Amino acid sequence: MKRILSGIQPTGSINIGTYLGSVKNFVKLQDQMPDYEFFIFIADLHAITVHKDKQFLRTKIKELAALYVACGLDPEKVNLFIQSEVPAHSQMAYLLQCNSYIGELERMTQYKDKSRKQETGVTVGLFTYPTLMAGDILLYDPEYVPVGKDQKQHLELARDIATRVNNKYNDIFTVPKPLIAEVGAKINSLSDPTSKMSKSDDNEKSRINLLDPENIIKKRIKSAITDSLGNVKYDPENRPGISNLMTIYHVITNIPFESIESKYEGLGYKEFKEDLGEIIYQELKPIQERYAELINSKELDDILDKGRDRANQVAYKKIMKLNDRIGLGRKRRK
Repeated sequence: MKRILSGIQPTGSINIGTYLGSVKNFVKLQDQMPDYEFFIFIADLHAITVHKDKQFLRTKIKELAALYVACGLDPEKVNLFIQSEVPAHSQMAYLLQCNSYIGELERMTQYKDKSRKQETGVTVGLFTYPTLMAGDILLYDPEYVPVGKDQKQHLELARDIATRVNNKYNDIFTVPKPLIAEVGAKINSLSDPTSKMSKSDDNEKSRINLLDPENIIKKRIKSAITDSLGNVKYDPENRPGISNLMTIYHVITNIPFESIESKYEGLGYKEFKEDLGEIIYQELKPIQERYAELINSKELDDILDKGRDRANQVAYKKIMKLNDRIGLGRKRRK
């Protein structure tokens, strides 16, 4: 069976940018592609490239797992698991480090950005985490990996490493292809519409998190940066603020941009923002209700146990196959 894989770090609450650009698309895919096996994981190993408080990390791992299911991921269609509970991820990362080059990792944009901000105390893990990410992908031989536009560089590295290892050791990995949503793949900050909405932004007004209450959701949309023109028009290049809000509106409602423009012709941003705040709230309300049911339930543990067991089954076979091709350990008897 062909596979699709994705993962997300438990370093903060999911915001609507991640939800609309990634999670919501993944929910659609599980229904649109019934012939594929889906693997989705909480990337907790990636989260520790920079020190995290133990209790914070545990809380965010659990929160993220519950939100994935609350957003609509079906445990009968998706293997949901925690990365660190599958030891093959750490094993594969080292094997791929031995087949990667320093120059490749130095060119990675996220490493350069994070190390520049951190300046001192940059860990080896921060430098080598692209090989961990490549291992996350290649362990499961996915045909497609849903990614945001800013993640394409990491997938390209995974493809390069897969091709290199295949040439060395005779076709070990499937070389994955990116799957990018045409619209909504990048939702920008509410306070700076030229930058991506980020959970790490110090300005809380820049985003809406999935667990935010109704009053916060509507307040942040009301204060979102637009422009002085006042008319609702989709023009990402010249009018990024209103265009970003229209993208959120479009992705949630599936109403075309032209129809949104027509609906608010002759009206100002006030009416548009009031409607958008309510649209977002109604989208998130059932997610928040389902989350409350899941967060401290046995159901959530059962879902993660089931996903972990299936992931271990697949990943262990891949590690053993690569070890054998490399020449590690004892030759297995047939």
